Amino acid sequence: MACFERASPALKEILLKIYRAERPAEFDHQMHEFGSVQYHVKCSASDPHQTYLSISMPLLSQGLQFTTRLPNHTLDMVKGICPDVVEIIEPPKDGYQLTLRLNFARIPHGKVSTKIITEISSVQAVILSSQLKEMLRNVDSQEISQGMYKAIKLIYHPGEPFYVIKQPAKITAVFPMRFKENTDVIIATAFFQELVVVGSTGACAKAPHCIWSPIPPPELRGEPIEDLSTNGGFVSFDITSRHVEGKKLDKTVWNLLNFYTFVKYHVKSTRGFIHRRMRMRLGNLIEILQNAGIEEEQIKTKVQGFKYVRKLARFSKPKIVKRRCNFSKKLKRIRSRLKIHGFSRFRRQWLTMPKFSSVTKYTKYKTKVK
Repeated sequence: MACFERASPALKEILLKIYRAERPAEFDHQMHEFGSVQYHVKCSASDPHQTYLSISMPLLSQGLQFTTRLPNHTLDMVKGICPDVVEIIEPPKDGYQLTLRLNFARIPHGKVSTKIITEISSVQAVILSSQLKEMLRNVDSQEISQGMYKAIKLIYHPGEPFYVIKQPAKITAVFPMRFKENTDVIIATAFFQELVVVGSTGACAKAPHCIWSPIPPPELRGEPIEDLSTNGGFVSFDITSRHVEGKKLDKTVWNLLNFYTFVKYHVKSTRGFIHRRMRMRLGNLIEILQNAGIEEEQIKTKVQGFKYVRKLARFSKPKIVKRRCNFSKKLKRIRSRLKIHGFSRFRRQWLTMPKFSSVTKYTKYKTKVK
């Protein structure tokens, strides 16, 4: 997981553990951190107040080759972290670029100790920031006076270069964005567009002006075509003097160095959020279907006592009508079997009897027959 804080959380935890240990103990630990950073912490039980910290990390480079030796101005900034506690050992341990000897006996107790150890844990950020600061300060002022703004290509992670262009009134940082998957390109493009819209509002008036473009900006003309071939466009930040005043300089430089990491973290978090919502939606649909199946089973158990209704529900409408007709025929057969004495003679007389429209005519007919 990427760490956006200047101090390394893992290194800080180890140094605090050694400092707060009640009994002296042997300690020899190696660990790797995001950004190909490697730490080696060693402490001896015979001298518990002396702890050795070795660091190996990829340094900023203006070309394809990474530098291995720290410049003098970077070493001076490392010494300035806490001169009473931190001491640089020359030469460094084999395989590492810097070795520090930490004298924990000179660290005062209380909350100040945590603050000092936190500053020591941010040594990686100090090294990277010092390099970028020095590059920005050493830009040829003669080119600027002639209107020629030369882009400085910086490489922190292989395959992720970015450019810094120093101009008279501002400093422009340009990030070519590349992604391996098409879904990441879609998420990142939406994020860049939203970042530009939010950055233009009044709430972010003090933040650096952000620009996103699918094509390279004019300041990168003449750069190699392989560095300008991207699928995520180009993100540019305009940094003015108010963004590098005092303590703001360290924060601004650290944010520029970790912009690639921040974008990857955002894309990964967005994909995880989408997948989580999809799984929740799928779970809700499955629950609805399961509840519907339970209700159907309950209905079937309720009608088990009504055999005729259950059997009738299995037939279509024509079959139901046919069964009713058969039932009527059965009733006729039952009626035809019933015989009443004298009923047949009465029925024949009734059928041969003429029809009368009134009681008077029927009376006259009766008298005549008699």
